[in-house]
Amino acid sequence: MPRPIAATVHIAAMRHNLARARACAPGSKAWAVVKANAYGHGLQRALRGFADADGLALIEFDNAVRLREMGWTKPVLLLEGWFDAADLHAMAAHGLNGAAHCDEQIALLENTPLARPIDVHLKMNTGMNRLGFKPEQFAAAYARLRAIPHVREITLMTHFANADEAAHPCVPIREQLRRFELGAAGLPGPRSLANSAGVFQMPALQGELVSDWIRPGIMLYGGTPGGRSAEEYGLLPAMTLTSELIGIQRIEAGDFVGYGSRFEADRAMRIGVVACGYADGYPRHAPTGTPVLVDGVRTRTVGRVSMDMMAVDLTGIDSARVGSRVVLWGQGLPIDDVAASAGTIGYELMCAVAPRVRILED
Repeated sequence: MPRPIAATVHIAAMRHNLARARACAPGSKAWAVVKANAYGHGLQRALRGFADADGLALIEFDNAVRLREMGWTKPVLLLEGWFDAADLHAMAAHGLNGAAHCDEQIALLENTPLARPIDVHLKMNTGMNRLGFKPEQFAAAYARLRAIPHVREITLMTHFANADEAAHPCVPIREQLRRFELGAAGLPGPRSLANSAGVFQMPALQGELVSDWIRPGIMLYGGTPGGRSAEEYGLLPAMTLTSELIGIQRIEAGDFVGYGSRFEADRAMRIGVVACGYADGYPRHAPTGTPVLVDGVRTRTVGRVSMDMMAVDLTGIDSARVGSRVVLWGQGLPIDDVAASAGTIGYELMCAVAPRVRILED
């Protein structure tokens, strides 16, 4: 009998969330971002959940090739572009798009003749200060790309730093759009601007934020990109992590629970032991009070998370017994609630689910 912990991936929720992205950006094509093994959900399941996407975007070359081998015939975009000449040859051989964000990449492309032309996404740094050409450098970079015989279409792209907060005091989205328009003035080609948070800003910024391609990521998996909760955005969780109670302890006031004796009972309590720990991908640093569902009732973790187990408060859950279902996150318990309690974000929890956890789907 397998250990009771399992992550269930909800294919219908993935389809719903993609449709939600499209509804915010009518007329735009959609890259479904599937980097990091589709945020921990699995590439094969992503192919099914995002079958209606216009393209898939990721950063891993081996997984880009796998997408082709699994039968994906629509565009594939490498968000960090290429790293050496072999990557460029692979892009030409498999029909992959790639982002160009620095002079070194363009030089490599200039000096690597390819058997077939490739499509390039020229990235502008409009304030994220991570990757991309500054606005004043953008036109020159475009001209270099346009002069390369084996470059076909050039898409103009940028990445928003604070789209979840439109009026961010440091780099508001309108300022990034102003910089983009300045750098891209007069340059032809489709535009790729909006990440998940940007997608949700598009209805409010009609006429200002125009994106021929959108690049939704976290929203496709039911996590919030910030600003509001996933439920308020109309998203459904694409993963539910569940386990069971494998033990129950009755403790008295003054008793301690777990390594380091971090939790001290202030009264007589029932404590449930769950088959889930940090070796399964649950955050070790999650403090006492992190939310969890037992038999459908919201309660809290107590004490330090162990490698294979964690303890939960069974106060008021009279039905709880060995074998009771426990939801760590997902349907009924937003992953972002768990992440916020643990001082992280839902992205990290999704991507951290360990290989030893069984993956199911519905």
